[in-house]
Amino acid sequence: MTSHSELLAALWPYMEERRAQVDAALTEYFPAPARWPKQLHEAANWALFGGGKRMRPVLALAAFEAVGGSAKLPWDAVLPAACAVEMVHTYSLVHDDLPCMDDDAERRGRPTVHVQFSEALALLAGDALLTEAFSLCGHLEAYKGAAQPEKILKASRMLAHAAGWQGMVGGQSIDLGFEMPVDDEESLRFLHLRKTGELFRFSAAVGALLGDASEKDVERMGDYGEALGLAFQISDDILDADEDNEEREASPTPSFPALLGEAGARERCAALLERCYELLEGYGPKAEPLRQLAWYAVHRDH
Repeated sequence: MTSHSELLAALWPYMEERRAQVDAALTEYFPAPARWPKQLHEAANWALFGGGKRMRPVLALAAFEAVGGSAKLPWDAVLPAACAVEMVHTYSLVHDDLPCMDDDAERRGRPTVHVQFSEALALLAGDALLTEAFSLCGHLEAYKGAAQPEKILKASRMLAHAAGWQGMVGGQSIDLGFEMPVDDEESLRFLHLRKTGELFRFSAAVGALLGDASEKDVERMGDYGEALGLAFQISDDILDADEDNEEREASPTPSFPALLGEAGARERCAALLERCYELLEGYGPKAEPLRQLAWYAVHRDH
């Protein structure tokens, strides 16, 4: 059986290569303005290049590979959509950190955008990232002729659904206590499938879509992404379970370990990992990065 260290040794070089690929593309797609608004761009860049793992765009690239996209198409066929989902994710973090939301002063060891710049500029930086994400995802020229227009249009609609009121934003509204009570496993699962799972689902599905996969494969990759996203969230909750987290105690939303106990939460993670593996059956060695990402989501220690 492959050891923890062996799996990480295989995954990290892949992650670093893909992350560098995404960072280079983001720099190309979101260049500094010649004159203005320079402060706005600086604030958005502070968030966009703040040291994130790039899990969502890497997932899109790995799914593109798994369905054979990289064997027949250039990376330009998927990079705009992959970078667009990272911009959506980043905007959500900027807004989450605001005093009216989670009121966080630090993220990844640095001041949050509203602390570094101002609350108003942070709000505008998030708005800019969200708007530019959709401009990029639907911009035909960004794909350099490598993707079909109808698939680009579908990718844009998919991203709107994943990010919108039935997806991530709707999940955030539940998480802040504005909607239904979250007091059992079913309601907590419903919340996180939207707040976290929908962007993961989009990432894997869009990689398959733009990799010229069949509808069945696009759906299968979407199911994999959803399971991965939920496993990632439960794993986050487990990692936080032993910390003195006053913010979590004040939140209207319980964690998975709080509802299920740590052992129960780990059981759910293990079941989701098996579900990910099951969904990847038949894709062969091309899907190995996706298998490693699923394992990492469940077994990581940070």
